[in-house]
Amino acid sequence: MDNVKDTVKQIFTEYLRVNKHRKTPERYAILDAIYSMDGHFDIDTLYSQMMNEEKFRVSRATLYNTIILLLDAKLIIKHLFGNTSQYEKSYNIETHHHLICTVCGKVSEFQNEGLKNAIANTQMKRFQMSHYSLYIYGTCAKCAAMKRRQRKNKQL
Repeated sequence: MDNVKDTVKQIFTEYLRVNKHRKTPERYAILDAIYSMDGHFDIDTLYSQMMNEEKFRVSRATLYNTIILLLDAKLIIKHLFGNTSQYEKSYNIETHHHLICTVCGKVSEFQNEGLKNAIANTQMKRFQMSHYSLYIYGTCAKCAAMKRRQRKNKQL
C-alpha cells in the first residue's frame, strides 16, 4: 500500500510540475486520503473524512479543485451512478464492473473474466481503447426481497 502511495505521489508531483501547478501539502493530503480509502466515494464523504481524521483541514474549494487535477492526472476516475457523482482511485486497480440498484442506489463491484476477455478482444474500427466502465442497472437482493414482501402484504 505504501509503495502505491509513493508511486501515485510521484506521478502527481510530475503532473503538477509539468502543468505548472503548485505542490501544496493540502493537495498531497487529499491524494493520501483518497488512496487510503476503499471503494467509491463522493466529495462529501471525502470532505467529512478529511475534517475528522486528517492533519490538514481543507476547504471544499481546494477539494473540488484538487479532484479536477487528480482526474486530469488519471489518478482517479469519475463515475455517474444515477444522479450522483462518485469517484474511485484508478492507479494499479484491477478492471471491475459495477452493479447499481435503481431502488436504493447501492453500488457493488464485481469481476468477470469472460466479460473482460470479450471486451478486450472486441475489434473496434478506427478506435484504440484505453479503458472502459461497465454499469449494470437493476435491483439488489435486499430491495427485491422488500418488493416481494410488499406485494405479498398487498395480496393479504
